[in-house]
Amino acid sequence: MVFEKIIGSISDSTSKHVVTLPYEWDEASKKIHLKTASSGEEIGLRLSEPLYDGAVVFEDDERIIALTLVPCEVTRLYASTIREMGRACFELGNRHLPLSFGDGWVDIPYDRPTFEYLRKKGFNCELVVEKFVPEVTVKGHSHD
Repeated sequence: MVFEKIIGSISDSTSKHVVTLPYEWDEASKKIHLKTASSGEEIGLRLSEPLYDGAVVFEDDERIIALTLVPCEVTRLYASTIREMGRACFELGNRHLPLSFGDGWVDIPYDRPTFEYLRKKGFNCELVVEKFVPEVTVKGHSHD
C-alpha cells in the first residue's frame, strides 16, 4: 500500500484498531518512505507534508493506520539563568544542531562527543529517552 496524504489525527478517532507506523525524528521532513507497520505490512508514503506523531494515513471500518514517533536518546541541557541559556545556545548553534526547548532546558539529539563537550564546558546535562520534535533546525549554512 502507498499513501499520499495525511487524512487526520489519531486524536480524532480512537475506537478502532490502531496499526502504528513508526518513524524516526530525522525522517519527519522526508517525502518518500518505505516502512513496516506494527501489523507487519510494508507501507509506502509519498507525502507533500511533514510527518507528525499521531498522523493518520488510512482509515476504514475496522482500523486506522497512524504514524508514531519513535523515542530516541536525547541530551537535555539545563540552564538556570538567561546568561547560561545564551551560552548553551551559542555552543549548540555553532554545531548546527536541531533544538527543542522547554522551561529552563534545551534538548538535542544525543551524541557522545557533544554530550562530553557540554559537560566539559560546565553545563548540567543528562541523557533522556523520549520523543524528539525539533523546533529549530538548520538546513544550510555558508560563510560567503
